Parts: sequence; structure tokens; C-alpha cells
Amino acid sequence: MSIEKRATVVSSSVAALLVIIKMSIGIMSGSIAVLASAIDSMLDFIVSLFNYYAINASQKAPDESFNFGRNKIEPLAAVIEGTVISLSALFILFEALTKIIRPRAMQYMGESIVVMLISIVITLALVLFLNYVAKKTGNMVIKADALHYKTDIFSNGAVLLALGLISYTGEQLIDPILGICIAIYMIYSAIPIIKEGILMLLDAALDEEHRKNIITLLSTNSFINNFHYLTTRESGSHIFISVHLVFNVSISLYDAHLASDKIEADIINLFDENKQVHIMIHMDPYDDAEINDTL
Repeated sequence: MSIEKRATVVSSSVAALLVIIKMSIGIMSGSIAVLASAIDSMLDFIVSLFNYYAINASQKAPDESFNFGRNKIEPLAAVIEGTVISLSALFILFEALTKIIRPRAMQYMGESIVVMLISIVITLALVLFLNYVAKKTGNMVIKADALHYKTDIFSNGAVLLALGLISYTGEQLIDPILGICIAIYMIYSAIPIIKEGILMLLDAALDEEHRKNIITLLSTNSFINNFHYLTTRESGSHIFISVHLVFNVSISLYDAHLASDKIEADIINLFDENKQVHIMIHMDPYDDAEINDTL
């Protein structure tokens, strides 16, 4: 089992444990904040299971049906995860507004505080592990999962703070107000995940910095006279680059091929080692860009 799959198994197990303890105390205490945290953990569990499937499918080798592999399952999973986070935030927002309209006193304050403390410790350990895996593999699904659980740490901390304030002041309105703040924060955190996934699904070009580095490398290369039709896209942990290189008309095919291999290796070195870079080079004996543009 790959480290990415192990990470999703660990996150699923942790989420299941948190659902049980948070849901139990959330129902007993009547706290919107604790119940919201429990619902978030339940969605974490569902998303982590989906992430396991997504990673398992994305790691399958290319075949006759999917010549370029199934790497886009990674950004698809990220979009789904971000959407799930947003929907759960809207539900929390609804419950919080309902409690403001129809107030009800909280119970089991001591037990609620202990549960949230345990949740913070467990979630912090999980985030550290997921960040390690994300940094080592560059997997977008694990990166999104780590970000999701990181937001849980802040929301759990906010819940814990609210429980302490309610216990000290007796002001029940703190609970739904905090629920609203958590919902807004969850939506704010989900937007970058959804945006990055959608851009990748739409084959958006690499960011400006990477494109600039590639252009600089090609512009200063002594083996070629010019280049054109540079296109780039990213699919999960895979990067695809295509470019036309203009060589001197008198160069042999053998020398042009060696030069292309060297340029390809230099471009690959521009990226992190956890990225799989695929480069398609078209060798031109003269600059035909303007001619092709008029056809």
C-alpha cells in the first residue's frame, strides 16, 4: 500500500473516531458548535473514503481507455471535497440561525470541553502526518485533506473557547454566534481548494513563475535558434509541457535529438522531484510559426 493510501486510511479512521465522540456529546449537550464539529467530522470521514478511491484510481497505469492515466481524479476529488465543506458550512449556518431564533440552554459543559480537547490533540497529530505525506508526494488530494483538517483545528479551538466562555459567563448566545463564524471560515477555506481543482480540470496553464522559468531556459539555450507553441498544463501530480524547438537547418537529426534530450532534462529539473513531468518536443529545421498561423 502506497503512503498516500495509508494516509487516507489513517484520516478515515481518525474521522470515524471523532464522529462518535463529538456526535454523542453534541446531541446530549445541545451545543450547535459541538454538533457542527461532529457533522464536519462525519463529512471528513466520507471524504476520506472517497479520497482513498480517488488515489487508488489515479495511481493506475495508463491503458487503452485512459491513455494518459486517471490523474484528473485528484483535482476532481479536491473539488468534491471543497463542495462538501461548503455544503456542511451552510447546514451549520442554518442550525446556528435557528438557535438564535429559538434559544435553548446547553448541558454537559464539562464533558463537552474534554471532548473538544481530545479532538484538538488527535486532529493536530493527523495534520502533521498529512502535511508530511503531502510534502513528500505532492499529492493534491492529500494536500486538500491536510488543509481541511487544519481548518478543523481552528474550529475545534474556537468551539473550546466558546464552551469555556459559556461556562464562565452563562451567555448561551455565544454558541450560535460561534457556529456562524465557523461556517463562514469553512466556506472561505473551501474556495481555494475548489478553485485549484477546477483550474486543473480545465487544463489551465502552469503558474507565471514556472512558465517564466521555462521560457528563460529555452531563450538562453545555445542549441536552438528559437522556440514557439509552448503549452503547459497540470493533472494531479503530473505536468505536461509541449513546445516546438527551432534548430539550425544543417544540424543532424542525431544531434538535434541529443540536444532535445538535454533540454528536456533541464526543464524537468525546474520542478520538484515529486512531480512527474512529461515533455513533448517538436523539432523544427526553421521557424514555421508564422506560416502555420496563416494556414
